[in-house]
Amino acid sequence: MEPKWLTWAKQLQSIAQAGLAYSKDKYDIERFQQIRNLSVDILNEYTGVSNEKIKDLFCNETGYQTPKIDIRGAIFKENKILLVKESLDGLWSIPGGWAEFNLSVKENIVKEVKEEAGLNVTPQKLIAVLDRNKHNEPPSPYGTYKIFVLCELIDGAFEKNIETEESGFFSLKDLPPLSVQRNTKKQIEMCFKAKLSDNFFTIFD
Repeated sequence: MEPKWLTWAKQLQSIAQAGLAYSKDKYDIERFQQIRNLSVDILNEYTGVSNEKIKDLFCNETGYQTPKIDIRGAIFKENKILLVKESLDGLWSIPGGWAEFNLSVKENIVKEVKEEAGLNVTPQKLIAVLDRNKHNEPPSPYGTYKIFVLCELIDGAFEKNIETEESGFFSLKDLPPLSVQRNTKKQIEMCFKAKLSDNFFTIFD
């Protein structure tokens, strides 16, 4: 559960963003800008991150605010799940990342797995659609839907790239240190259940 201050800051940001996009009256625009500035001040007060950086990360969008999409491809071999070591933090995650706007969920999964793990896969089953801030740390100023998809491995081999340093297949009892902002142990357990159970139903918040 995200802290209340973050929920309030995100709500203020969403109201301000929509107001700035659709208001015509100059006084209303000024008021909505003040609301956006207030949301930035709240984040600065509780996180210590500079207002300039928060504005760059948190107030860089226009129009009606919608969630971002994070996709993850769960790939198994011999009852072990594929994980990649992230270059940014040196921790491990299910391959994936931000969805590109001009690709379908299926196309995004195929692309991300190829780029991060060097593998060709066929997406097979939707495992879950989760609200990131209900499951992952640290809390994010963005609203994010995390989509997990079970994939069939076709072929390929890992090649080091700008996003990941190595890859490997791991059992549930032998997981490496996880990048919990990307995936938790509970989410990986969920993927194992989807793979091993014939009666698994898609999970969503």
